Amino acid sequence: MVNIEGFCGEAAGILQLIGWTLTIFKIAIPILVIAFGIFDFGKAVTAAKDDEIKKSVKSLMWRAIAGVVIFFIPTIVMWIFRAVSSYKTMEDSVSFKNCETCVLRPWDCDTSVVERD
Repeated sequence: MVNIEGFCGEAAGILQLIGWTLTIFKIAIPILVIAFGIFDFGKAVTAAKDDEIKKSVKSLMWRAIAGVVIFFIPTIVMWIFRAVSSYKTMEDSVSFKNCETCVLRPWDCDTSVVERD
């Protein structure tokens, strides 16, 4: 029997853990950006100083940019890997689909490993 799972089948458990971590980050980071933004704006408005308000707007902008970048990093990395894997054989692309699924959709990850002969 040919092992078409390769690295992605053997590392599925670790990739699934990475996928769950990224999923939690994708949920937590926007919530934290919003919470800190509300806190900073509230503090700046109660201080009633224009400099404080401008500083809080700038801080919120950088947090939002960081949140968007962190949110899309896994997708960009998978897009790059998908482009590279298109030059491989069919067996390698099947293996990559399991990697992609484990990282981007950890709830659908197949963690069963095919035994090597």
